Amino acid sequence: MTGVTKKYRLGQFNADTLQEEIKLWRERRRKEPAAEPARHKRIENEMLYALDGVDLQVYPGEKLGIIGRNGAGKSTMLKLISRITAPTAGRIRIRGRVASMLEVGTGFHGDMTGRENIYLNGAILGMSRAEINRKMEDIIEFSEVRDFIDTPVKRYSSGMYVKLGFSVAAHLDSEIMIMDEVLAVGDMEFQHKCLDKMKEAADREGRAILYVSHNMNTIRRLCDRCIVMDEGKILYDGDVDRAVALYLGANDPLKSRIVFNEGYRPYDQTLRRNLRLNIDSLEVLKGRPELRSGEITELRVNCTAYRDLPRVGLRFEFWAQDGTKIGTMLAGTFADLKEGTNSLLVTMDTAHLTAGEYRADLVAYQFDDDGNEDILDGVYPGLVCLIDSGLSETEYLDWHHNYWGHVRLHDLQLRRE
Repeated sequence: MTGVTKKYRLGQFNADTLQEEIKLWRERRRKEPAAEPARHKRIENEMLYALDGVDLQVYPGEKLGIIGRNGAGKSTMLKLISRITAPTAGRIRIRGRVASMLEVGTGFHGDMTGRENIYLNGAILGMSRAEINRKMEDIIEFSEVRDFIDTPVKRYSSGMYVKLGFSVAAHLDSEIMIMDEVLAVGDMEFQHKCLDKMKEAADREGRAILYVSHNMNTIRRLCDRCIVMDEGKILYDGDVDRAVALYLGANDPLKSRIVFNEGYRPYDQTLRRNLRLNIDSLEVLKGRPELRSGEITELRVNCTAYRDLPRVGLRFEFWAQDGTKIGTMLAGTFADLKEGTNSLLVTMDTAHLTAGEYRADLVAYQFDDDGNEDILDGVYPGLVCLIDSGLSETEYLDWHHNYWGHVRLHDLQLRRE
């Protein structure tokens, strides 16, 4: 893929045939106010660049993750590679056949049975009936819809659609396999089964895998390379962990002092209108943002109270790079704040966190007369820290986050009898 651009004209109708295009054009003319020709012209001339000069190469056996916010251009890229639509500019070269699943039920005909749709999809890929017959039993077995394989697929649930659709795409002969956020519909057990199948297809059969998902856990589990897209361009191409961190916004510079402006409070408009407390800044007094597991870190939280506030508590809510919540550290005591500037000293022990990068939201709260929590202020993130295990390879095994988890439990005591 070299210099690929795809643009759409906003307000333009598209149809499959000239007859449908003329019909849509007539309906549109009847609905348009005659007194607004200038507005119509402005919309016609406004272009949307879904992709803007994208360069990308994917090699056999590569497992490429594609992430980015909605509207970043991920699905458009996959549609171009699948030849569903053509690029406005640039060139796409594909070596081999493409098996794609861009949405639930892609390529299925509702009135045909599951078995008939398997033949249809195989024929589209250029496979003979004999080749499809050799794969048929494996496809049915993997899909887990054997009891319904001779039922019209229009009667399938969305989960059954996904199971059969993925099974067809995974087993039919192709050199490139494309998946666009379709596994989110299936159950967890089947998702794991599909990820293992895609790994096998890449590692043993040399297929190139292009996988779009908003689930960072599946991206980490499957992919060995990842790109981050935004506004039709590739922002980053490389290591999966770095790509996920960039997408989740966890690549903020590690700082010893953070001043919390309004950008740290994107969701707290209600608190801003009823202002009682403002968390102004945070300072690392002992230690660094690069924290070593087992060492004590001392922090100072500076805040402004707009009236006397008794029994104010603080907590840090820790999040991993993949967006999963690790846990919450609560202050063991409460502080009485006086109107004006206040400084609170916080001692933090991160001994139970494994090595890695974390974000910690800082929240100040009280309890009302009924014992319910009343949040006074919160900053997101209140702290970005990098945990170093402090253990050498000879003393301890290297920690694998995806498999072992982010929290390190107490060590077992091991001895020979």
